[in-house]
Amino acid sequence: MQHPDEIKWPKADFSRVPLSVFNNADVFAREMERVFQGPVWNYLCLEAEIPNAGDYVVVYVGDKPVVVDRADDGSVHAFENRCAHKGTKLVRHNQGNVKNHTCIYHHWCYDLSGKLIGVPFQRGYDGKSGMPATFDKADHGLTTLEVATYGGVVFGSYRRDVEPLESYLDKPMRDYIDLTLGRPVEVLGYWRQRIPGNWKFYFENLMDSYHAGLLHQFQATFGISRSTQRGGSHMDKLKRHRIIYVHYGSDDTQAAKAGYGDAKVIDDTLKLNDTRMIEFIDEFRDGRSILMMTLFPNGFFQRLSNTLAARQIRPKSADEFELHWTVFGYQGDDPDLRQRRLLQNNMIGPAGLVSIEDGEVGALIQDVLGANPTANTVIEMGGTGPIVDPDSPLTEIPVRGFWRYYCHLMGFEPEGGAAWRP
Repeated sequence: MQHPDEIKWPKADFSRVPLSVFNNADVFAREMERVFQGPVWNYLCLEAEIPNAGDYVVVYVGDKPVVVDRADDGSVHAFENRCAHKGTKLVRHNQGNVKNHTCIYHHWCYDLSGKLIGVPFQRGYDGKSGMPATFDKADHGLTTLEVATYGGVVFGSYRRDVEPLESYLDKPMRDYIDLTLGRPVEVLGYWRQRIPGNWKFYFENLMDSYHAGLLHQFQATFGISRSTQRGGSHMDKLKRHRIIYVHYGSDDTQAAKAGYGDAKVIDDTLKLNDTRMIEFIDEFRDGRSILMMTLFPNGFFQRLSNTLAARQIRPKSADEFELHWTVFGYQGDDPDLRQRRLLQNNMIGPAGLVSIEDGEVGALIQDVLGANPTANTVIEMGGTGPIVDPDSPLTEIPVRGFWRYYCHLMGFEPEGGAAWRP
């Protein structure tokens, strides 16, 4: 296995990626430190998941389990799910409501901000034993994260010097959150899935709209998203985040079939018994059946037709990650729209008519990585050179933006020097 510093990046515009970064345990360990615990804001949860004092959810930042909760004063806190005494898992349920967090092992007790407030028999009993006189509970709180919220979304960072959240998101991403979460949200449910692949393949997939009208035959056949439709991408100032959009009905089936040519993707023989699955209601009045936002390093927010969901990437090892979905609608949705959201949610999730294919592709890639460890992937759809906002869904340009920022954090530099540094 190559040492991370021996891995070579052959192109300064990041149009080549060495396959060795996808199955290297040492690279994975560096990612957990420099990316997920680096100068970034990680997506944690929606505020709608913790509306009341004492509400909590357990999430992940990289491979570290983190508790997010709301204190009595309404403030939101995040800390590692690990007792400061013996390292025991502190919170054992995925979500709930508590007055405090007490470890099952020795009953050390923490308040909702992560401060240690109780140690049984701290002074011993009957004049015997106890903790040393120098023991101070203030020195033994939980490992906390910086927390900030924007538009009902909770973010966390291990770095105290991380840039302000609004600057990190940048205007296009803030505009997306304002639009998509600009009204009271109601959580409809959750999915979790384990994918036997590297987390970066999935992040690439989220930045890559080239595959969307090819891999996903369901949405191409029924016109939800096709490579022949009008669309494009917006990125932040550092090209680490990306929004993809596609305009519904901006092509027709015959023109699309001609455009696809010999690529047998559109299948007229496929029929639906319930057409509400593909009936798009333009509730945002922007004509976009696809509007999806990817946030470096672990977050994704989707509008796929009338489905709404957030996804969190949770790396487990170099060859496995977990994907956590939070499906939501809006408070006050009329019954027909609510039913339509629930029906269209069959397109997403681990067994979704669309999303199932993304997980399978990651597994197919991981399965053959060892066959040619010195090979590179090719990222040229949409052009090479400068990383700019593309005006077509047929593009991989944002994928290169992801790799550029990733390499900056990881200390990887292409041969001949990078074309850009933050």
